[in-house]
Amino acid sequence: MKSGYVAVIGRPNVGKSTLINALLCQKVAAVSPKAQTTRRQQLGILTRADAQIVFVDTPGIHQPHHKLGEILNQQAEDSLAHVEAIVWMVAVSEEPTDDDRRIAAYLAQLKKHAPLILTANKLDLVQPEELPAKIAPYADLVPKAEVISVSASQSLGLDALLEAIIAHLPQREADYDPDQVTDYYERDIAAELIRESCLFHLHDEIPHGVHVRMDEFTERNESGALIAATIFVERESQKGIVIGEGGRMLKKIGIHARAEIESMSNRKIRLELRVKVLKDWRNNEEFLRRFGFKLDNKKRR
Repeated sequence: MKSGYVAVIGRPNVGKSTLINALLCQKVAAVSPKAQTTRRQQLGILTRADAQIVFVDTPGIHQPHHKLGEILNQQAEDSLAHVEAIVWMVAVSEEPTDDDRRIAAYLAQLKKHAPLILTANKLDLVQPEELPAKIAPYADLVPKAEVISVSASQSLGLDALLEAIIAHLPQREADYDPDQVTDYYERDIAAELIRESCLFHLHDEIPHGVHVRMDEFTERNESGALIAATIFVERESQKGIVIGEGGRMLKKIGIHARAEIESMSNRKIRLELRVKVLKDWRNNEEFLRRFGFKLDNKKRR
């Protein structure tokens, strides 16, 4: 048996959570077209007959504009400390961004890090003859990295990526039960799926100021479960947008989220949502702590 931890890093919205969901053949991580969908480190656990790979899904590394952004960057960077391999995901259909170059520079200044696999995602958006030229600018940033091309959304190249990862894992017993696929509790995943629904349905300026707090998660025997949650926004004007005229937007968010939670939990869900304003919570250390984000003032930059 080979077993170990693998950090999945990359800039926001490059497909890290989509990749982990595809590898696990099960949705455990929220995904959306919006950047910074992932806010917390989450484990995705893949167990095969010959290996157990514990993927560490991390927030996207980016130029922060508030305290929450600083915390997310630190979480992503901290994930590299105790892993057997690093999967750096890039969007091969696009040119390297400043965030990509920032990640490469961070990796270069580390005195020592685990073997690096440059994972060129979104190959389905690139013509085969163009792929080498598209990969080259990223490979130049990390010359010693192994390169694997994949499409997380289309499940292409995943077997090759898994074999490359397993080659770096040590021989040892698995840390987790074979049936466990994540370290998140069901209520944690449900909260993320509600926030995912907000990201899908709201305007660009609203979603990143949204936080979801689970207020109740009660089993109701044969009738499924009752979930009550509060959606926090940063301004009164945002509250009106989230609720919508006659409550239509909040209803749309709830219908989408309930369908995703029912698919994840395989049972009926009654979902109750409300919206509250918590002014500028992303820059308020007290609120960030209350919401479960770990602040490390010594490390924050």
